[in-house]
Amino acid sequence: MAAIALVALIALVAGQRFGRSSASAGATPDDAAVTAAPTAGTPPDISQMTPQERAERLYDRVMALNERGRADSVRFFAPMAMQAYSMLGPLNADQRYDLGRIAAVAGEEPIARVQSDSILATQPQHLLGLLLAADAARLRGDRAGEDRFIRRFVAAAPAERAKQLPEYQQHVGEIEARLGRASAR
Repeated sequence: MAAIALVALIALVAGQRFGRSSASAGATPDDAAVTAAPTAGTPPDISQMTPQERAERLYDRVMALNERGRADSVRFFAPMAMQAYSMLGPLNADQRYDLGRIAAVAGEEPIARVQSDSILATQPQHLLGLLLAADAARLRGDRAGEDRFIRRFVAAAPAERAKQLPEYQQHVGEIEARLGRASAR
């Protein structure tokens, strides 16, 4: 496990360095934004990051690449990100959602389903668990299942949002967007 994590981290740094090279060689500003480090011109010192910080950084990278339609890059970074989450030990609901979302955008429905099932087993109305379950159902072509989970999500939203769980605050944009799409149906 440690060797795989080390390889993943090396690939992350290498990807950032190659990203800067391609940005200066004519890549679009959006491409440079995905591959550039958060501080101007200095790659992050991943040896100083906690395992949680590394996992979150990879999650952010995969989600940013997915938003830009970079499926090939998502497929490259998703296994590293999933491995980073698997190294955290027992996962909380937020971490399970992050892992499941990475799996979902990478087309790994079984992993997304396992994570949603784990969240919903202990918190049946958890908004992120319901969203992830809807995504997993969509990935396996279960339109009725997807609709059922979205209806549960909409029904649970008022009471669940009132709880102001940290993971709801962190993923408020995703929750709002899905509520908007559900009401537009």
